[in-house]
Amino acid sequence: MLQEILALPVEDKIFYAVLVFSWTVYIWEAYLACRQRRIYRSTMHVPTELGKIMDSETFEKSRLYQLDKSNFGFWSGLYSEAEGTLILLLGGIPFLWKVSGILTARFGFGPEYEISQSLVFLMLATLFSAFTGLPWSLYSTFVIEEKHGFNQQTLGFFLKDALKKFAVTQCILLPVTSLLLYIIKIGGDYFFIYAWLFTLIVSLILVTIYADYIAPLFDKFTPLPEGELKSEIESMAKSICFPLTKVYVVEGSKRSSHSNAYFYGFFKNKRIVLFDTLLEDYSPLNKAGEKEPGTGEENEAASNESKSKPKNKKQGCSNPEVLAVLGHELGHWKLGHTVKNIVISQMNSFLCFFLFAVLIGRKELFMAFGFHDTQPTLIGLMIIFQFIFSPYNELLSFCLTVLSRRFEFQADAFARGMGRSSELYSALIKLNKDNLGFPVADWLFSMWHYSHPPLLERLRALTGPKQD
Repeated sequence: MLQEILALPVEDKIFYAVLVFSWTVYIWEAYLACRQRRIYRSTMHVPTELGKIMDSETFEKSRLYQLDKSNFGFWSGLYSEAEGTLILLLGGIPFLWKVSGILTARFGFGPEYEISQSLVFLMLATLFSAFTGLPWSLYSTFVIEEKHGFNQQTLGFFLKDALKKFAVTQCILLPVTSLLLYIIKIGGDYFFIYAWLFTLIVSLILVTIYADYIAPLFDKFTPLPEGELKSEIESMAKSICFPLTKVYVVEGSKRSSHSNAYFYGFFKNKRIVLFDTLLEDYSPLNKAGEKEPGTGEENEAASNESKSKPKNKKQGCSNPEVLAVLGHELGHWKLGHTVKNIVISQMNSFLCFFLFAVLIGRKELFMAFGFHDTQPTLIGLMIIFQFIFSPYNELLSFCLTVLSRRFEFQADAFARGMGRSSELYSALIKLNKDNLGFPVADWLFSMWHYSHPPLLERLRALTGPKQD
């Protein structure tokens, strides 16, 4: 058997190695998920150490919610892995490339117009992915999230949102990809440097314009009204020299009752965004008798529907707790976590483009995936970044998860140093309850997946002795 494997052509070895590694990763992920599902099924009562921070009703709700999500993740993951394997085995990638060539030829663009063919290929691939992923997304939103009281969308809103996201994605993806391919084509021996610089510039531009021009296409952003909360946010930002310019509230409640907060912007132009579901006195989900988002018939249908199914009404956080949460977020900025993540990301991007430059000339890589007569640059990017780099990407992902947990502890400690320990303590409990987070985790699953430390670990760190 070993001799037969060794006797295979190089391209066949590459192909089967990619498949074996992909299924190995899937089996590993499935094993970890199985360990965690066992926790969901077996932990039926609130552990003694959680008795003071979680009631039995919330514990049971979170257990059932996470169990449903885990079961859904198993089937969707199995489908995704099977679909990817079939695409590779049946030659789906070269077939789609050929179809793209046929379509571009009808408009008078021959094989020499590789970038045009690449853009058609990319559009068809993303369209295929959108259609095959739609049933899973619908089930997740209108069965699981709906069942547990998080979904606030109507079907019409969901589909309109999906079409809008697809259109915006294409408007960004296609021109950026065409420029990247052009840079690689004309860049000479050092094209990887120019390609890396281009992606760096694009990522900085997107981060800068996202919340001002892209996010408002999907959600309504309004300035936080003048008042005690805004004044205290501005005062806290000033105390640590955070160059805050604006504070927004985003209408996240029209889509989901999950909550969040973040900041964005470069240099002296920082903005803070708060989800309305985070604010106890602001969220429409806490206002009795108020209609759910939508108008006319949608409101009436949503109102009638809400009578027949449970809604997980958001508790939200009080103003002092919101300030504690923001103290944590500002801690990421003050401690340089944002800059460190950008540096790590760009170092990784440069390394990947350098290795791509080394590997792009290897014909056997293209032959392994059914490209015997042509070596399209876009296909090379897909093969090398998605398949050849898979082992490296898995290792990097785990390392970043470990680093993220360390950053979260440091940000919690920063908020504690600002004198907001007790408020952050209660805010973490409320947010865990509002989002139905399950506080008991298998150690191996947690180590591999949790970019944020488990709730109990964060609470212990907040109440334990200060560490230098």
